[in-house]
Amino acid sequence: MRHLNGEVSHLLTKYLPLFHSFDREKEVLDLACGNGRNGLFLLENNFNVTFVDKNEKALAQISSAVKRNRNQLHRRLQVDLEGAENSLFEPERFGAVLVFNYLHRPLFPSIRSSILKGGLIFYETFTAAQRKFGRPKNPRFLLRENELLETFEDWEIIDYFEGVKYDPQRSIASLVARKP
Repeated sequence: MRHLNGEVSHLLTKYLPLFHSFDREKEVLDLACGNGRNGLFLLENNFNVTFVDKNEKALAQISSAVKRNRNQLHRRLQVDLEGAENSLFEPERFGAVLVFNYLHRPLFPSIRSSILKGGLIFYETFTAAQRKFGRPKNPRFLLRENELLETFEDWEIIDYFEGVKYDPQRSIASLVARKP
């Protein structure tokens, strides 16, 4: 599904019905959201979305898209996620967290604790095998084999994939899981 700000993740379109299992008043956190394509898709489906990114221009694009749709169920926060501690990750605050094409391992515990019991994590990013195909190449930004699965191993795993995707060719791991 195409959104004005880019292609919406197949994981979100496939598993949109899972979002109906929790209260729409609960916030969905779109972490390191970029131009907001995934969060905007949920916003258009009447979910309350908090967009977080350090890029001011990306957040401005989201603001423009939201104004066109006149949707008020959102917040935009400019945050350097790799900087100092912040209050974004309060325990059991979010009904779901979305993370696409971003990895900062020190955030794993905060992400896990910030999701409500029964809440969802949608996570997709590059694996170490990505080096064969192009950027990113820095190991700090690449998941090790099974790392994402192991990080959420005590959660209900709804969907997991690790391997090569095409169009464009890339090596990724993706996970959809529910917090017990």
